[in-house]
Amino acid sequence: MKTSQELTIDQAFNRRVIDIAIKLSAMAMIILWCFSIIRPFILITVWAAILAVALYPLHEKLTALLKGNKKLASAIIALVGISIIAVPSINLSSSAIDSAQHVYNGIEDGTLKIPAADESIKEWPLVGEKLFNLWQDASQDIQKVAGQYPEQVKSLSSTLLSAVAGIGGGILQFIVSLIIAVVFMAKSASLHLGVSKLMRRLMNDSGDRTISTTIATIRSVATGVLGVAVIQSLLSGIGLMIADIPGAGIWAIAVLILAIAQLPPIIILGPVAAYYFSVADTTPAVAFLIFSIIVSASDAFLKPLFLGRGMSIPMIVILLGAIGGMLLSGIIGLFVGAVVLALGYELMMDWLGHTSKDKIEDKATEGQQS
Repeated sequence: MKTSQELTIDQAFNRRVIDIAIKLSAMAMIILWCFSIIRPFILITVWAAILAVALYPLHEKLTALLKGNKKLASAIIALVGISIIAVPSINLSSSAIDSAQHVYNGIEDGTLKIPAADESIKEWPLVGEKLFNLWQDASQDIQKVAGQYPEQVKSLSSTLLSAVAGIGGGILQFIVSLIIAVVFMAKSASLHLGVSKLMRRLMNDSGDRTISTTIATIRSVATGVLGVAVIQSLLSGIGLMIADIPGAGIWAIAVLILAIAQLPPIIILGPVAAYYFSVADTTPAVAFLIFSIIVSASDAFLKPLFLGRGMSIPMIVILLGAIGGMLLSGIIGLFVGAVVLALGYELMMDWLGHTSKDKIEDKATEGQQS
């Protein structure tokens, strides 16, 4: 049997365990509650932080020109940024919505014109013959084909319309993120101090190095990859709209996705240029083809201009981040996913590199001691 002293110790231990369990449960509930409250704003805030880090050098230069007026510099960046984002994006999204509605109405009314299928499609493995027959039937009577697959057509149409409608929400998220980003830049000193304290608390001496790696990676990807992709997409959209290409907004978005994935926009613009030769005169068609080649090759001089010395991040990391982010969070996830996965990759490489250095140094120290 336990003595009274042992029973007292057991009771005190049990009370302490229960007390700790209650405190941990209360903390977990508060943290979960706080996370649920801020969850709708996490993606916007993360993108705002990425924008703030990427645009901060510009903010510093503008602040210096304005004799240290950070608030005015932030306001100018916000106004110019919103103008640059809003005007082209609204035009492109409007074009994309019109194109989606045209396709939907054309399928419903049977007025959608589809060109005849090429005979070479028959040679495609597995699906060539079936795809050729389906394409040929659709080119002759789209309404008849749509009647054979009513559920699939309805699902495709609704998916297309909802995806295009989501572009408007993405534009609004971009604008809100930019406004938050300029607030971050105006309060950069206090925010940097707070982040430094947090990282030192979490990672000790590695905290400052992690912050430096994070800043370098964000600026590298945001300017050298995303910035170039946005420029190529906007240029493509402008050219497509001037040429009056159907679905200009959708093609511009496709160019954006390819450019972020580090693939040449000519993959999209090339077939569009070939189509333009069949519907336009030779001179404008040749001009559009030359324009498409210039836009596709523009990353050759835009990347050195924006990227600088940058970071060596594999293309597959950017591709997976962009596609995964878009599937998870829509159009804004396309940008955030690419940056976050690239950041995770760089931090892992940095950690592995320093771990190897630490082991070599430890072995050298042991050798000297022996």
